[in-house]
Parts: sequence; C-alpha cells; structure tokens
Amino acid sequence: MAGAGGQLMPQAASAEVAAAVAAAHRREWAFVLAATVRVAGDIDTAEEAVQDAYASALSSWGGSGIPRNPGAWLTVAARHRALDMRRRAATVQRSLPKLLEPEEYDGGLPDFDAAGIPDDRLRLIFTCCHPALALEARVALTLRLLCGLSTAEVARAFLVPESTMAARITRAKKKIAAAHIPYRVPPASELHERVDGVLAVVYLVYTTGHTAPSGPELMRRDLAERGLELARMLRVLLPADPDVAGLLALVLLTEARRDARLDKHHDVVLLEHQDRSAWDRQSINEGVALLGEALAARPPGRFALMAAIAAVHDESGSWSDTDWQEILGLYDLLMERWPSPVVRLNRAIALGFAAGYAQGLAELDALGAEPQLARYPYLAAARGDFLVRLGRAEEARVAFEEALILTDNDAERRFLRGRLDEPAG
Repeated sequence: MAGAGGQLMPQAASAEVAAAVAAAHRREWAFVLAATVRVAGDIDTAEEAVQDAYASALSSWGGSGIPRNPGAWLTVAARHRALDMRRRAATVQRSLPKLLEPEEYDGGLPDFDAAGIPDDRLRLIFTCCHPALALEARVALTLRLLCGLSTAEVARAFLVPESTMAARITRAKKKIAAAHIPYRVPPASELHERVDGVLAVVYLVYTTGHTAPSGPELMRRDLAERGLELARMLRVLLPADPDVAGLLALVLLTEARRDARLDKHHDVVLLEHQDRSAWDRQSINEGVALLGEALAARPPGRFALMAAIAAVHDESGSWSDTDWQEILGLYDLLMERWPSPVVRLNRAIALGFAAGYAQGLAELDALGAEPQLARYPYLAAARGDFLVRLGRAEEARVAFEEALILTDNDAERRFLRGRLDEPAG
C-alpha cells in the first residue's frame, strides 16, 4: 500500500524489505561474504561483518528504499563494517594468523566490482574445500559459508547436535588460519585435482538431499536445492571445465525425475513405475546439452559418465524401451574411471536387466564380501528385487528384511515393508 509520493506505508514497507533482504540472502550471500573476506583478513570477521550488513539492511532499506543492486549495497556495507572491526582490534589482529597474504590488502575500500566477484567466490570455494580439511569439514564449511546456512541448519542436515557441528566448523576455520591456507584460486598445475575435490563436496551435498540417509522424508529438498545452486555457481565460475559441466548435467538429469519419485501418499515409486510425463523436460534438455560438452573431453570424467547413464533413462520413452546394453557399457567405462563398490553394485543391476536376472544376482552375491557394502541397504534390496523376478519369494523376503534392518529413511522403510508381501514373479 503506497502513501503520498509513492512511499510505502510502514507495515507494507517492513514486509517488502524483509522479503527483499531474504531474497538477497539466498542470491547474494556467497558474493558478499567472498568479497568481504578479502578486506576482513579472516573468515570469522568477514562473517560477522556480513551478518551486520544484512541486519543493517532491514532498518536502512525501510527508510531509503530497496537499492537497485542489493548485492552491491550489502558488499559495500559489509566491507565498511569489516574495516571498522579491523581498526578497532588492530593490536589483536596483528598477533593472529592471516588468511590473506599481506600484499593482497592495500588498506583501502575497493569499489564494488561485479566483474571481480566471481574470482572471490572461487577463492572462497577452494578455501572451503581445501584438501587439508577433512571431508565432513569441507561440506560443513561449504554449506555455512557459500550457502549461508546457520550452524543449526547445517547440523540438522547431517543429523548431528548443533554443538558438534559448531565445534567442527570452528576447528576447520582454525586450521585454515593456523595452516595459512591461502585464500586464492590454485595455480594451473593444481587446479584439476582441486576442482575434483570441490565437485565431490557439491555432489555429496546434492545426493544427501536427493535421498536422505535417515528421517521421515525420502528427500531433503533444502539440501538438494543447495547442491543444484552450488553446481550452477561452479558452472558460472568455471564455464570451460568439462567436469563441472558433467556434474551440473548429472544433477539436472537426476533432479528432472523429482516429482515422480513419490505418489500422492508420499510413498516411493521406483523408476520402473514412474509417470514419465511428470518428468521435467526443460531440465532434461538442459542436462543433455551440458552432457554434450562434458563428453567432448577425453577421457570423459566420472560425472559425465554418470550423467550419460541418467540421460539414457531420461530419454527412454518407457521402462521397456531402456537401452540396458548402453547403460552397461557406460558402467564399464565408469568402472575404469572411478572403480568403487557402489559403481560395481549399479553395474550388476544393469547387467541383470541387460543379460538376465540370474547373471545380475550372481554379481550382487559376489559383492556381499565387500566391507564397504556390509551395511549398504541397496545391495540387499537389489538382491530382493532380482529374487522376486526369478520367482524365489522366500529368499527375496529374507533379502528385503535385511534391507529393512539397514535402512533409516522412513519412506524407504515403508516401501520395503510393502515388498515383503510381494508375490514372486
């Protein structure tokens, strides 16, 4: 509701400002924090300065109006605040390890430069995902610093107490400072190896959301969306990297099936029975186009090969039209590129549909000795599925009971209980 001169009335202004600040948090957090770290000199100071900037926006924008470029406003405000904090604690700051090399900070406040922000975000990504940090610390820092999640939200995402996650994040930040991990993009000689580590973190964020390890829901939509956002961010920052294109293709081609994975009762629907008209064709088309770029690299990376497998499913008109021989061949290539027990498991399933359920079951049985799969519920579930198709109902029941014991996701547990009473054949 507008008053005289087109000004928003206080109540309306408050709601609109709050919405604008929330939108800026979702879109601009990584931009603003990445740019502020360069001025602040350490992550904790930068975080506090950025949080102060967002708090200031809630009061300032109500009077002055929402700026045309919220990211620029927030960045300048956060940098000013960081400089002020450094001046107030100059003596203490001189005694602390610095994230930045001294020559990177010239003592002034740089103008907001949109062209320079992507480099800053890359610096932040590579700092969060530095190989000196444990994988769980890299994931926690990525969600905390690049996605702007609170410590409580990160803790909920990985089902640990908030105090545990707070300690994990604090230790990671201290290690960055104590080890003088540089706030920079790695040199060309290290870039490929470091990018692969970044992609692994983003993929873990996405897959944890795609199928939650535990909890009442099959999916954690918030985490899956964060994973997609991070994959898109990397694509903007590294547009020529085929592995980045492969990861984004994989996420899009997987995410395209999201709305068909549950029925109206929120029960699991297997790929075989999904309504393919509910798949997101726009995401599939975008993913296939990115896949073309990713496969042009020789040899193709693991994310490109995984995306190619997803594309075969997404472009099949029905389950019976699926080209299992092509999928099997892609898994053979993936085994060369990225051998792992889980890839072997998926290859065994593809073999069962390409060459016969008995052959697939034999491969799955051989995987039972893999220590990494000892508590992996999908091995037992896959065995149960092939046993049902082979008419071996009692053995299938035992396999599904084993999978049920190993599964902590409530939606998957309901699905497995239903399969316990499924007839053979």
